[in-house]
Amino acid sequence: MSLQFTLPSGESLDVDVVHLLNGGYAGRHQEHVRAHVEELALLGVPAPTVTPTMYPVSPYLAQQASVVPVQHGKTSGEVEWAIVVATDGRILLTLACDHTDRELEVHGIAWSKNASPDVLAKDAWLLSEVEDHIDDLTLTAWVTNNGVEEQIQKATLGDLLPPAHWVGVLKDRDLLNPGTVLISGTVNMVEGVNQFADGWRAELTDPVLGRTISLAYDVVPMATPIG
Repeated sequence: MSLQFTLPSGESLDVDVVHLLNGGYAGRHQEHVRAHVEELALLGVPAPTVTPTMYPVSPYLAQQASVVPVQHGKTSGEVEWAIVVATDGRILLTLACDHTDRELEVHGIAWSKNASPDVLAKDAWLLSEVEDHIDDLTLTAWVTNNGVEEQIQKATLGDLLPPAHWVGVLKDRDLLNPGTVLISGTVNMVEGVNQFADGWRAELTDPVLGRTISLAYDVVPMATPIG
């Protein structure tokens, strides 16, 4: 899958995705993560053997899509940041929404991650330009249900393991190469907001440099199967 990103300078970069990786259970405070793992286990979601986790995903699922087709009504997005290794080796930071099959999740998280696209924004920043204030950046997501938009997620990047952590993981595994895309893992959703929505919108905001990356997509049911 080939993606195209535009930098604030106007430079356009084409990236052929070779490896797509999804981080999970990636909160900065791992003691809180372990408590969350125990809560999910009570709901039938298999507990990982270690945290944070990293799941390989089919590279073609990295998409800059405006529509996500789904097979049923129990899927939802997750706002995240993503690092992308460009062809020239520069590391980009962008916004992503990992659309996940919640019915499959109870059978295996890796399966659920391979059931729908990882939607990435079309704009990106050089990681080197924001790394000195990375914890100040914010992630926000909204869902639309029956024409009404509500905020469902909001956090700073300080709530998640930083890109530097994952850069180290990728180096150790010889994956910090052109065409690698890693998505960060997500933050908590607001209780009482319906995540099984008709559409998702998200923003990655840099309050220091005064700029924002956005994405949005509609969630569309597939045709009714025969048989």
